[in-house]
Amino acid sequence: MELSLRRLQMLRELHRRGTVTAAAAALHYSPSGVSQQLAQLEREVGVTLVERFGRRVQLTDLGLVLLEHAEEILGAVERATAALESAQEGVTARLTVGVWASVAAGLLPRALTTLAANHPGIEVHTTELVPEQSAAAVLEGKFDAAFVIDYSDHEMDWDPSLTRTVVAVERLHAAVAAGTVLGDTVSLLQLAEHPWILSGPRSHFGRAVRIACHKQGFEPRIAHTVEEQPTALALAAAGLGVTLVSDLALAIRPEGVDIVALDKPVMRTISVAHRASSAPRRSIDLFIDAVRTTAAEQGLGASTSLPLSTSD
Repeated sequence: MELSLRRLQMLRELHRRGTVTAAAAALHYSPSGVSQQLAQLEREVGVTLVERFGRRVQLTDLGLVLLEHAEEILGAVERATAALESAQEGVTARLTVGVWASVAAGLLPRALTTLAANHPGIEVHTTELVPEQSAAAVLEGKFDAAFVIDYSDHEMDWDPSLTRTVVAVERLHAAVAAGTVLGDTVSLLQLAEHPWILSGPRSHFGRAVRIACHKQGFEPRIAHTVEEQPTALALAAAGLGVTLVSDLALAIRPEGVDIVALDKPVMRTISVAHRASSAPRRSIDLFIDAVRTTAAEQGLGASTSLPLSTSD
C-alpha cells in the first residue's frame, strides 16, 4: 500500500473543517476533486474512512487511526524539509508569505533586497491579505509564514500550533487636515467631536481604535468606513474627518495632512507567524532576520520571540 501525501493532507483538512466544501476551499481544490481523492484513499487502504451526516462529515474510528499517523507523516515531511535546508551551506528554499499593505510598502522592499544579497537561494513569493486572515492562512497551509499584528488595546487570539516572532513595534498617530490641531500632541478625547474615518468594527484596526476611544469615554462618530490607510489619509487631507495612522504608513502621507502624536500612545506589534515545529526552517529564520533588521534600521526595532498563543 502506497499512501499519497496529498490525500493525507485532504483527510487532515476534512477532519479540521467538517465539510468537503470547507476542506476544498482551504486546499484550493474543487469539492468534487476532494471527494474523488478521498474515495481513492479509501480504496487504497481498503476501509471506510469518512461518514457523512447531511452536509457535515466526520472520520470513522479507522479514519482517526489513519489521521494520527498522517499527522506524524506530514510532520516528518516538514522536519525533513527543515533538515535539508539546515544541511546546505547555502540555503535554497521557496517561501510563500502573506503580507498586508503597509508592511508590503514599508518593510518588504529593503528586507527582500537584503535577503537576496545575503542568501540568493531563498526565493520569497508574497500575497497581500487582510490582517484578519493572515494567521488562519498559515494554519491552513496556504503560506509558510505571514505577518500578524497586536494592538495595545486589542490583542489577537492566537493558536498554540503557531509561533510568532516580533519584528517591529509601531505607534499610531492622529492624521488630520492641515491646521486642525494646534500643538505637538493631541488626546483622542480632543478628537471626539470630529467625524472619523475608520475601518469597520470587524477589522483588528477598527476594533482597536474603537476600544482606545471607549477608554477615553466616547464613541467615535464614523463618517467614512474605509479599509485602506491611503484612502483614509486622502479623505483626511480633504477635511472630511480624522483618523489614526501607523508609523509604516507615514511614507504615503499626502499633502494637506498633519501627523500629530497621541498623548497616550496606542501601540501595535508586528510579528511573523509560522507553524511551530521541532525543526525550525532555516529559510524562515533568515527571512525573519532580514525583516527585523530592516525594521530596526527604520527605528521600529523589536527582538522579542513569543509563542503564538492566547497566553501572550
